[in-house]
Parts: sequence; C-alpha cells; structure tokens
Amino acid sequence: MDRTEIAALLAFIGRLDPRTIRTDKGEARDQIAQWHELLGEVPMATPHGWDARTAVRQHIRLSPYPILPADIGRPWEDYRRDRLQRHTDPTPSVDPDDQAAWTAELARTRRAVATGSAEPARHRALTSGRDGLDPALEARLRAIGSCIPPSVRTRLAPYRPARAAREAAVSHGEPDALGVRCEWCHAPEGQPCRSRRVGPDGGSRGNAPRATPHPSRLDLAAARVQAQQPSTA
Repeated sequence: MDRTEIAALLAFIGRLDPRTIRTDKGEARDQIAQWHELLGEVPMATPHGWDARTAVRQHIRLSPYPILPADIGRPWEDYRRDRLQRHTDPTPSVDPDDQAAWTAELARTRRAVATGSAEPARHRALTSGRDGLDPALEARLRAIGSCIPPSVRTRLAPYRPARAAREAAVSHGEPDALGVRCEWCHAPEGQPCRSRRVGPDGGSRGNAPRATPHPSRLDLAAARVQAQQPSTA
C-alpha cells in the first residue's frame, strides 16, 4: 500500500473504531508514516481472496484492543504461507538449459501466487479427483483396458509369477485365490502363498513365496464366490 492507500485504510478504521482517530495533523502524519513503513509491502486487496479491510473488521469485531499494524501484517503473512503451501511449481516454459531464466520464471510464479495475483497451481491426480480423469488418459485407458499395457504385462510375468497366475485365473473366470486369506500358510489377503513344510518336531519350515496358491486357498475362494451368488431357490 502507498501512503494514499494507508490514509484511506486509517480512515476506514476510524469509522469503525474512533479510538484510532488522530485529530492533530502532526500526529496523523506520523501515524500514516508509521503504518506505511510497516505495511508498505502489504496490498490493500488482491484478485484472489485478500482484503486488508476484512482483516480490520475481523480484529475490531473480536478484539477489545485498538488495532495495530501487526493485526493486519499477521493475517497477510498467513495468507501468503497458505497459498504457497497449496502451490506446486509448474514446469517453466523456458529452455531448461538456461538456468537463470528457469529460476527467474519459478520465482515470478511463486511471487505471483504469494501476493495473490495468481491462483496456486496443483497437480491433478491421474486416476481420481473432483475433476475426473484427463481426457487423453481416459481414452488411453479405454483403449488398453489397464494402466499397464498387455505387452508390458506379458514381459513382467516371469518376474512376478504369483500375480501373473492370479491374473490368468481371473481372466479365465476362476476364483481369485489371493482374494482370501490362506489358512495353511497364513498368507494375508492379496499376498502370495508361502512354502510351508512341517518338520519332525511339528514346526513349520520354509518361507519362500509360491507361484501358485495352496489348494485349500483355492477351495476357500471358490466357496466364497459360491456363497456370494444369488440363490435360485
């Protein structure tokens, strides 16, 4: 705010709280100079949510004490901090090899967000969010049916045999064995079965993951599917 805006703000404050009015010209001039020194970098208002008069009304409404410059400067700093916390730096449009221009554009963007001249930029989630999917991504997912293309899934199969076996079973209409807990090896839902052998002392041996689930787990998954089907009686 410049001195004219400071004078206008003090006049606004005086209408709401006459205790702050300075009738002596010298005192009024000193008051304007003091407030300008402390609030010179605080705008009167911004296009996105900040208005110094709102901070004035809030203080006078809630506090019995006369307003001070800090009672406007503090909400302004909170406003700046909140906006920067909600901001994610977008990729600058300049040549990334030009470090000076890259840094300068980032600084300009952050300054515009902090001072209320621009809205914070936030990354949109790929698969969720209020705005839904990006149209290009949605079309791509419809085309391939999955976030992982079939060709890539095939190449990954040797490195994740349990998941590959699960996907193959589901694609053939068989029960999803990993959708239930294994009662034999105690593998939790979603995790592959573990090799478990009973030793001479009655204790279990082995903990290596199995590519295929235990038969009892398959039976349990099939029983769950059967129980979920509507009765025809």
